[in-house]
Order: sequence, then structure tokens, then C-alpha cells
Amino acid sequence: MFDFIFKGGPVMIPLILGSILGLAIIIEKLIVLNRIKMDAEGFVQDIIRFIRRGDFNAALNLCYQNSQYPLPRIFKVGIEKRNLPRYDIEKLLERLGNKEIQELEKRLGGLISIIGISPLLGFLGTITGLIRAFMAWEKAGSNITVNALASGIYQAMITTAAGLSIAVPYYLIYNYLVSRIKYISYELTDYSLQLIEVLNEPKKESR
Repeated sequence: MFDFIFKGGPVMIPLILGSILGLAIIIEKLIVLNRIKMDAEGFVQDIIRFIRRGDFNAALNLCYQNSQYPLPRIFKVGIEKRNLPRYDIEKLLERLGNKEIQELEKRLGGLISIIGISPLLGFLGTITGLIRAFMAWEKAGSNITVNALASGIYQAMITTAAGLSIAVPYYLIYNYLVSRIKYISYELTDYSLQLIEVLNEPKKESR
């Protein structure tokens, strides 16, 4: 493996560092997305049932018990601010939802940068490798041998393969992460609207 990396030349250094950083971002995002999985439908139905009974304390307690998840954190604020005009509640929940999604999207920009740069670095290694091969050819002239060209050709092939090996799987994982975050965003928006609707229903608040 080290021989393989060495033959790839200096371009392999940023490629390896980029792959390590990208992998760290992917692992962190997968852990976070797995950690915030919850039975959102069941939670929302329980909250709606409490609110329709006028039992806001029970609804808030349920939100506190599940405060490690984005949706209960948003619901908690919505219930606490239930006496505000509907428009204000909508804007407040929208702002909170956007903040939660922004937290989930952190470092995805760095991941897509690594995905975009890795093939370019690979192509750069290809060019520099071919330059080395042609320089060796020019120097040796008619006495050129395969061994004289090998190091440049190795670099050209290895860096291209390395760049694409990083970019292709990371791009697939990036799309998966983005699709998961978009679905979470849709859920937060949809359930927030349900909360607003039920808060605006005629009800009797319990003490």
C-alpha cells in the first residue's frame, strides 16, 4: 500500500488527507442522523391529543422528555408561544426548523468540495506523471526503456484512480445524506403546520 502511494507522487498527499477528512464528515453525519431517529408520527399524535384535551403541561413534558430530537424542540417552543398570533407562530417555527436543518447541513459543503477536488487532483497527477514520462523519454532519446517511463506512467494512473475512487462513493453517500436531510426538513415543516392548526382549534386549557 505504501509503495502504491509512493508511486502516486506528491499529489497523493492531499488526496489521502481529503479522503480522511471526507470520511470523518460522513461518519459524523451518519451518527447524527441515526441519533435523531424517532417515532415522529406517534409523538405528534400524542401531542395533538394532549392539546385537544387542553393538557398543555403534559404536552410540554413530552417535549422535554424527547428534547434530544429536533421536532420536540420545535414543538416545545410552539406550545410555549401558543398565545401569539398564528402568523408569528408560523414564522417562529419556520425559523427554528431552518436552524435545525442548518445544523444537520454543517460540513456538507466541505464534503462536496472534497468530492469535486479529488478528481481534479487526480487529473493533475496524471498530467505531472505524463510530463515526467516524456521528460525521461526526451533525456534517454533512442535509448528509452519501459523502466525509464514507468514512474511517470505509474503516477498518471494511480492518481487518477485514487481521485475517482474517492469522488464516486463519496458522491453517492453525499446524495444519500442530502436526501435524508430533505426528508427531515419536510417532516419538520409538515408537523409544524399540524401543530399550528391544532393550536388554533377552539379548546379549553387545563390548569
